[in-house]
Parts: sequence; C-alpha cells; structure tokens
Amino acid sequence: MKINFTKMQGCGNDYVYINGFTEKIPLEKKPDFVRRMSDRHFGIGGDGVIFVNPSSLADFEMEMYNADGTRAEMCGNGIRCVAKFVYDKGLTDKTEITVESFGQVKYLRLFTENGRVKQVRVDMGEPVLRAEEIPVVCDGEQAVAEAIEVEGRSYEMTCVSMGNPHAVVYMEDVAGLEIEKTGPFFENHPRFPRRVNTEFVKVLDRNTVEMRVWERGSGETLACGTGCCAVAVACVLNGLTERQVTVKVLGGELEIEWDEKNNRVYMTGPAETVFEGCVED
Repeated sequence: MKINFTKMQGCGNDYVYINGFTEKIPLEKKPDFVRRMSDRHFGIGGDGVIFVNPSSLADFEMEMYNADGTRAEMCGNGIRCVAKFVYDKGLTDKTEITVESFGQVKYLRLFTENGRVKQVRVDMGEPVLRAEEIPVVCDGEQAVAEAIEVEGRSYEMTCVSMGNPHAVVYMEDVAGLEIEKTGPFFENHPRFPRRVNTEFVKVLDRNTVEMRVWERGSGETLACGTGCCAVAVACVLNGLTERQVTVKVLGGELEIEWDEKNNRVYMTGPAETVFEGCVED
C-alpha cells in the first residue's frame, strides 16, 4: 500500500505529515509506522509523524507522535505546519482556524503570501503551573527555581506545562552543553512521572533568550514551540525578561508573548513545506 506524505518544518523542527482524511493506517500499526518513517537513514526522516484528521471538536485534529512512536499531547511547531498543510492543500480557505490536539483545542491565525501560508500565530492557551498537573514531583504547589540533582550535579528548574511537561534550566554556556549526555537523565528522572522536555536557556537581555531543547521521545531537536512558550513563562516567573520575548533556537527564532490580561501564551513563527512523496507501507 502506498502512503502519500508531506515533509514540513517549523524552525527546523521537522515532521512527516499524513492526510488522515485520505490515508488510513490502523491505530495499532501507527507506532511502528512512525518509527520507520522518522528514521533519518532508512525512512523519510523527522522528529516524528503528524496525522491531520477530521475532528468533532475543531476544524481539524492533529494526531502527533514522537520519533520513538510514542503519542505526544502537543507540538507548537507542528501545529503551525498543520495550519499550512490544510490551507495550502485547499482543505480550508479560512485564515482563522481551530485545531484539536489530544482533546484540547487551539486557535490559529494564518498569515499568507501569494496564496500560501508563511507565518502562523497560535493561541497556546494558559500555562499550567501546578506541579501535580504538569506533572512534576516537588514539595511546593509550583516548581519555580526548584532544586534538582541530576547525575550528581545540582540544577535549578522551573516547570511549566503547555499541554505537555517542560523543565526550564538556566545556564551560562548553552552552546557548549553536552546535551546528548545530560538530556536523557532529565527526560527519565523519577521526578517526572510522564517524562519531560528539558529546555536549557541562556538569557541574552530582557527581550531575548537562546535555547537548546531535549525532547522526550525525540532527543535534541532544532526547535520546540511548546518549549519556547514554557521558557517565556519561566523567564517571567523568575523576573528575567519582559512578557514579550524572542526565543532563539538552533533552527531559527520564535516570538512568544505571555499576555498579562488574559493569562494566555501566543506563539508566532514560520511554517514551511520541504518536499512531498509517497512510501510503501
């Protein structure tokens, strides 16, 4: 059976997109399919696979999987590419749409150029700060500048959920971090019952930070949209930046705003199609 796909990326965070309206893959076969398609040597290559499906709650559903075949709740870069996917392919002609992911509905505004989507602004909703809801194990109600020991070294983390769990860690040398060694220990630390995405951050000024990210189930990626949102929230909670911040990631930049009036986080960034094709399943 041949499966049509579209390879897309947002700030280098790349996924294989499957049109769930036309391509039917049984649920029990999806984890193996995702692992094979995500492989950068023997498959298409990507940080995971996203199925764009019909939804009873929103205009579309984003069914997202990490590269290791595990299901994920949310992906900020991925959802922007979903918006480009449905608009560019004529599945909608609206420039304001809703997308469901793991039962949660997000609101997106599409910015077009020559009939194609170039940028997308996503209302990512309210950040979750209660430790038990993130979830993270800690003594207090929130984990802000919370001490954690990882492989014999002490860190301070601020934990936020943007629909998926994040631990934000500040340091002076992000570029020199051996993230492939440190990241897995954070991801699988016993204080994170559902594992965690970890953002290693250096504050450049009151409106700019740089970040590297270790994503659960995928490893280091060039960008993480929900991670950038979590970083912006963490920076405000720690008094390090203003509420509007540019987050520099390995694959580009995202503009994040944590609105003080409505407590919602907004993310604006690019979405691009890389190539299309079909594979034998």
